[in-house]
Amino acid sequence: MQRPRIPSQLSASVHHRLNMYAIGASAAGVGVLALAQTADAKIIYTPTHQVLLSRNSIVIDLNHDNTPDFAVSQHSTFFRGGINVCGNGSFGSYPCLGSQKGPNQVRGTGEFASALRAGVQISSDKRFRPAHLVMASWNCASSTSCRELDTRGLWNKKTNRYLGLRFLIQGKIHYGWARLNVNKYGTKAVLTGYAYETIPGKSIKAGQTKGGDEASPEIGTLGALARGAE
Repeated sequence: MQRPRIPSQLSASVHHRLNMYAIGASAAGVGVLALAQTADAKIIYTPTHQVLLSRNSIVIDLNHDNTPDFAVSQHSTFFRGGINVCGNGSFGSYPCLGSQKGPNQVRGTGEFASALRAGVQISSDKRFRPAHLVMASWNCASSTSCRELDTRGLWNKKTNRYLGLRFLIQGKIHYGWARLNVNKYGTKAVLTGYAYETIPGKSIKAGQTKGGDEASPEIGTLGALARGAE
């Protein structure tokens, strides 16, 4: 006749080791999950060098689907001129003149496009404008002479500043930026790069070219916990 088994009694030190092992395994598992979620966050960055001169335009296709998302155009006459930005998904020879209404929007104040510094967070707020916005403009001080110019806008004489962009991909909102340099009077601009966040609704920082920055501190904490459990 087989005797019933008597459960063995584990020492306190063994219990402690098993508990610490379980904690370490859980922390490592959560860390891997966090890394997997971060890997899904991807920013598509496109470096470029496009010069915008008199009566010219630059079309920005953020997600490279052959459909223009935004345009920056320069216009001028004898008495006035400037640089505008707009986004309505359909552009002609001079895309940013006249009224523009559409789902793609630019961050700005009033009629002027904001010239964001690097690191500014671009996300859902009320500062996006559906109509075309002025980046920089000039007017002759008098109708008889253009030796003196009156300037307006937030982009005059700015280097490495950013447009905050909001646009749609398959009906979902995405955020991005475009980096430009503009001369003193808004007669010339250079587009040097643009990027967007592939996760719908996820914010992006002006100048950010890689995803996952926001999750790094959390992953570091979990990794330290796992190492401590060893």
